Amino acid sequence: MIDFKSIVQEIDELNETYCEGCFVKTQLRKESGKPAAHRFCIEKCTVGEQLQFLGEELLKSSTRA
Repeated sequence: MIDFKSIVQEIDELNETYCEGCFVKTQLRKESGKPAAHRFCIEKCTVGEQLQFLGEELLKSSTRA
């Protein structure tokens, strides 16, 4: 079982490694605005998919406590 702290740590690591300074996100924000960039991250980015999965696991672990 994965605990709350390790899930949060993995989310932070993914965000720092891939999301901060992401060229695609930066360009989309410039060209189409923040909502379009956010939508891309959620719907099309593999890192975004992983972050969503971890978020769901985080919710599950918080309801078990």
